[in-house]
Amino acid sequence: MARIVEPKIEETNTESDEDNWTIGAEPFKPIDMTQVANKKGKIAAPTSQAIKRAADILRGGDPIGLPTETVYGLAADACSDDAVAKVFALKQRPQFNPLIIHVASIEMAQTLVHMCPLARLVAEHFWPGPLTMVLPRLPDCPVSLLASAGLDTLAIRIPAHPVARALLDEVATPIAAPSANLSGNISPTKAQHVADQLDINIILDGGPCKVGLESTILKVDDNQLILLRPGGIAVAHIEQAIGHAVDPLTNPDKITAPGQMIAHYAPSKPIRLDALDVAASEGLLAFGKPLPGAKMVANLSVGANTTEAAANLFAMMHELDASDCAAIAVMPIPDEGLGQAINDRLQRAAAPRDKS
Repeated sequence: MARIVEPKIEETNTESDEDNWTIGAEPFKPIDMTQVANKKGKIAAPTSQAIKRAADILRGGDPIGLPTETVYGLAADACSDDAVAKVFALKQRPQFNPLIIHVASIEMAQTLVHMCPLARLVAEHFWPGPLTMVLPRLPDCPVSLLASAGLDTLAIRIPAHPVARALLDEVATPIAAPSANLSGNISPTKAQHVADQLDINIILDGGPCKVGLESTILKVDDNQLILLRPGGIAVAHIEQAIGHAVDPLTNPDKITAPGQMIAHYAPSKPIRLDALDVAASEGLLAFGKPLPGAKMVANLSVGANTTEAAANLFAMMHELDASDCAAIAVMPIPDEGLGQAINDRLQRAAAPRDKS
């Protein structure tokens, strides 16, 4: 009989309300430090003491593990070339792939990038939250050029997670924070996912990531919004909220933002998309009523809800990848709402990887 993993998150939304922050259906509660343990001993509850320690580590030039509402980040001082270089080295990330810069406020963002009226409108609607804008760097922008891969633009956002915001307030400097995993692997949505891959001084444990997908990335070019990466906020929601169209990317072969590499977010096992049947040796990533016959079933959303599925995607991919299933079969997911971002991640996860 197949092992069945049902989703624990019944409802999520991407609105940021710090006073009503929830992880899944449960209120956010800091974890008792005495109850936290992992194989490397680096996971820490997000107490004020731990946040101050993490800030000291950042100021000393070393990266830390940071929860956000999207995925866990490998955070470093964005204005230090050495600290940013450590992030690339730890992740084994190609240096042509830029990083997202996290800031505490719109005012801090305006010291780094030029924000036209349209960019300001987007920020006022969706920051803090899972939306990144790619904007022109100011001439005196202190962020390391390595973080922006030498481009004249910067990918920037304000995170909504209270732990990330507390750390940003404590360090009072921009933070570069790509996903806290080895480059190309499944993104981490739990602190243990980070500890399993990276040996770093501290990982602040903010619980499971509420959104569970990386941020939506928009390039703001004059009076045009261009979708560089689908993510935690659906395009239709952006267009409805601000009354402005979001155009597709016309040159997808040129990397201008994170998450655009063809092979990305990949498990170690083979992955097969749009499965209409499943072998007895395969694990099934289900959506809605599962197909029969799988060795193990992880159901992204029993009710076929794409928001719930997005929140569960990476955690369930981690679980299937750690199982003894020979491969992973993925049921079809509608390409609407957050389904667009889910399918983007799955297509990149299934793409052939360069083994050289």
